[in-house]
Amino acid sequence: MQTQRMIEALQEVFIAADERDWERCRAALADKVFLDYSSLSGIPAQELSAADIVTSWMGFLPRFKATHHQLGNFSVQDDGESAIVKCYGTATHFFPTASGQNVWAVVGTYESKLARWKDGWKVTALRFNLRYQDGNLALAEIAAVE
Repeated sequence: MQTQRMIEALQEVFIAADERDWERCRAALADKVFLDYSSLSGIPAQELSAADIVTSWMGFLPRFKATHHQLGNFSVQDDGESAIVKCYGTATHFFPTASGQNVWAVVGTYESKLARWKDGWKVTALRFNLRYQDGNLALAEIAAVE
């Protein structure tokens, strides 16, 4: 039962982000989160406040008409108070373009750390390991100016 709750806590971050429910997204994160998307962005990993992470996502994800994060193939290691959850992840971004190249897909794995809080499990670290990208790799820039 706890394993399922840990998985759902991680999923909540991405479901809430796709639904643009920023308060719910923030609530799924610990106050400080070690965030590492360096394999995708080139930006070094760093510890950030949950508020800063959500503010950043609020400035990026709504550029697209839709986003869809899909997680699966979960592996959970826990000691009762903390856990490491690993999974596959795909993020699909949609924005209509004149060329018809409307989708940018990012595929990789996530390694996350969670901690038990009084109100449930929260994400304390999130690392994305890029496997590949496909589709319109310029879609983020196109969506930013249109």
